[in-house]
Amino acid sequence: MPNIAMVKGVKINVYPNDHVPPHIHAIYGEHEALIEIRTGEIIAGFLPKVQLLTSVYFVHENEDDLLDLFYRLNPKTKKK
Repeated sequence: MPNIAMVKGVKINVYPNDHVPPHIHAIYGEHEALIEIRTGEIIAGFLPKVQLLTSVYFVHENEDDLLDLFYRLNPKTKKK
């Protein structure tokens, strides 16, 4: 169940057994960025500017739900 949303052509994924900090994978074509849920910062990868701004806005607007989903899929990680 990694694909949780499609926002203006950007796939938003959360994977089980993933690493901290809590983050989403935003995928647009051949580009992928890992965006930290709490801060909206890119922790790895690259997205074109428009797709990055769209993804960060999505994360900001859905922060609580995304954190909840991340921790449900990754129960061995510790909530902070």
